Amino acid sequence: MKKLLNTLYVTTQGAYLAKEGECVAVRVGNTVKLRVPIHTLGGVVCFGQVSCSPFLMGFAAERGLGFSFLTEHGRFLARVQGPISGNVLLRREQYRRADSQEASAEVARSIISAKVINSRRVLQRVVRDHGDKVEGAALESEVLHLKDCLHRLQQSVSLDVARGIEGEAANAYFGVFDHLILSKEPEFRFTVRSRRPPLDRMNCLLSFIYTLLGHDVRSALECVGLDSEVGFLHRDRPGRHGLALDVMEEFRAFVADRLALSLINLGQIKKDGFEVLETGAVKMTDEARKTLLVAYQKRKQDEIVHPFLNERISMGLVFHVQAMLMARWLRGDLDGYPPFVWK
Repeated sequence: MKKLLNTLYVTTQGAYLAKEGECVAVRVGNTVKLRVPIHTLGGVVCFGQVSCSPFLMGFAAERGLGFSFLTEHGRFLARVQGPISGNVLLRREQYRRADSQEASAEVARSIISAKVINSRRVLQRVVRDHGDKVEGAALESEVLHLKDCLHRLQQSVSLDVARGIEGEAANAYFGVFDHLILSKEPEFRFTVRSRRPPLDRMNCLLSFIYTLLGHDVRSALECVGLDSEVGFLHRDRPGRHGLALDVMEEFRAFVADRLALSLINLGQIKKDGFEVLETGAVKMTDEARKTLLVAYQKRKQDEIVHPFLNERISMGLVFHVQAMLMARWLRGDLDGYPPFVWK
């Protein structure tokens, strides 16, 4: 089993990453703030004005360590990665399956089904744990709605129909998402999903966590030799990592949405952890961003029982396991791709 490695998040503006022996050194001005042995890292994510030594990036590329560069607010800019590992025959099979509407529809239905199941369980868990604080009737109604969506996905529907069901399920889920927010602060009210830019605090938080999740899923897919840009549910578009977006769907509710709700409901991130710009866009403060990154790293260390392998593993390894299962399905070792379903 692949070892769970940490992701180094660098948010300090003006920081410079350099190679010192076998370590990544983070410098701010003339001071070294941190040294991390490179063999303990699974990735490096740089936010805003953070630069890296070319010697460090070359050294990291030789060891399979990738660097992702994002804006200070979390929008993806670029990724630096060494040679792609894995068998070219695996990627050729991925392209063949992606070109087939039937094969794409099959795996897309599996992924969407997992997304719907996980979304239902988020709603059910809130009703179970906080029934006296939420509008249970509204949540139960949408739980039944999502069950109906799931039933329709069990049919042999086309890719376009499956996409339509996914959109319907997402609208139902986010239609009651505000009921999941136990905080009474009006600044955390949620009305509709907004992105690029997020227009309220909860959307800002969700978008930022989705960015972190996308980085981890993409890294896992590329680690096993898959092409993260060629998906089945998300079709080809220049600059879009379709397969990473596909696999992300399984984890949005279970990982990202639950983490965002926990941070708000437990008061770990306050309303003053955000700034509203003149354009109406909302961004996180440095302090709130650091709180989120620490919480995300801790969440990845939580242990769960993987539903397909029936083994106890760290949450951070689940992305890699799903990438391996996707590769095994493409190689013909599995009859179908088993998506991640929260139990």
